[in-house]
Amino acid sequence: MKIDIGPVTRIEGHLNVQTTVENGVVTDARCEGEMFRGFEIFLRGRDPLDSQQITQRICGVCPYAHAIASSYAQENAYQLTVPPNGRILHNLIQGANHLYDYLLHFYQLCALDYVDITAVLQYTGRDPELNRVRDWVKAEVDSGKRYPAAPFLPRLSGKYLNDPEANFGAIKNYLEAMSMEKKANQAAAIFGGKFPHATAIFPGGCTQEARIDLIVAYQSLIREVRDFIHHKYIPDVLAVAGAFPEYWEIGRSKGGFLSYGHLPLGPELDSRRLLAGGVMFDGRVSAVDFGKIRQDVGHAKYSSPSNLTVREAAIVPQPGKNGAYSWIMAPRYDGRMVEVGPAARVMVDYAQGHNPAIKALVEKFAGQANIRAEQLNSVLGRHLSRAILAAVTADFLLAESERLTPGAPTMAELNPPSSGEGYGATESSRGALLHYIRIENYKIAKYECVVPTTWNASPRDDQGNPGAMESALIGTRVQTPAEQIESKRIVRSFDPCLACAVH
Repeated sequence: MKIDIGPVTRIEGHLNVQTTVENGVVTDARCEGEMFRGFEIFLRGRDPLDSQQITQRICGVCPYAHAIASSYAQENAYQLTVPPNGRILHNLIQGANHLYDYLLHFYQLCALDYVDITAVLQYTGRDPELNRVRDWVKAEVDSGKRYPAAPFLPRLSGKYLNDPEANFGAIKNYLEAMSMEKKANQAAAIFGGKFPHATAIFPGGCTQEARIDLIVAYQSLIREVRDFIHHKYIPDVLAVAGAFPEYWEIGRSKGGFLSYGHLPLGPELDSRRLLAGGVMFDGRVSAVDFGKIRQDVGHAKYSSPSNLTVREAAIVPQPGKNGAYSWIMAPRYDGRMVEVGPAARVMVDYAQGHNPAIKALVEKFAGQANIRAEQLNSVLGRHLSRAILAAVTADFLLAESERLTPGAPTMAELNPPSSGEGYGATESSRGALLHYIRIENYKIAKYECVVPTTWNASPRDDQGNPGAMESALIGTRVQTPAEQIESKRIVRSFDPCLACAVH
């Protein structure tokens, strides 16, 4: 029986997932990106310095990552030497954006899959925040509408948190998280200029000064966010993990893991990073080779050739193509499927013993949950990995801000060459992000983006192998095939961004 579980809500963009269910088990899944945008096409012929602004418009949730990746690609092409302040400001802006996105994902996008929001209807206490939520939910119930405008209902059938204290605590934190997300965005905007779509990020650094008053304001905001992460976000993730232990086994992708590493510790692009990069298959990590990344389009709606490298890639839309079911291409590393994202970042770093804080937190929480590190490849593993990264990133940002030298240059001098090419690799909150630029006669001759959800939500490749999300869905037992809360929990654990995937 074929069942569509789309449009999938509480994600970014338009995603349908067609499942085949037999005897209560998902035996097949197809992720369908339902629109086409073509950013690489309309970048051609433009000034290269437009690219870090235009590519931010790929996504309003993670624009800074696109600005950073584009800036890295141009720095590579221009052979720029970035002043230390410039690289630090890049880190402070992008890191704050990650904190915002981790909190948004868990609370606003995923919490309602686990928190029993209807329990608040029986709340009789005096807590003003819980009373506010109770009134909102009651208004939705009383409205009688099939799809109320507010975010809480309709609710899928299934198991929810049954511990009243943990449940009500998570509901309150749902509200407070919005305030913390705002503070993280304010911190990013101090040096980025605004959120979304920063105006201050450039190849070679940042146009904002490193003033003491701005540094102090940034630190004040990040400290508040860090306290929320440690005292509320992490305990809420662990409460969900304790109530749903089966999700350490559900939603496991069936391939490797890819991370480009995150947050350079020096001004050079090839500097050691806070989080190590690498590609991991069967527990073994090797260095990333961009030449081994190729994109198949056999089941994507393009007539351009398959199996092209990032430098060669072409985009020729073909909406009615036989056998195609998605506007998302199928990137593969050395012919193999990989998952990208928070779990990949943590697992790749942990396997190399790179960051002591990552190692300590993985082992601490794995011990508490009685799991192995490889079980981070799961629904709960993706949520816990975000919490671990949030804690490590917040601590790093406070230390990194102390390394700024007030008054020192924040930008390299820009003299773009007439020709050149470069790669820019970073980690958006959703995973590995790669930009490639080729410049001819001072204009963009070719631009290519390979973004996280293109990897995770890819359709079959030319050999018929599923993408990471499809493979994680296949084999899942569902209690109510028409609703499939289990499948939706899997999809949301990847935090898909379809605007990015169909760029």
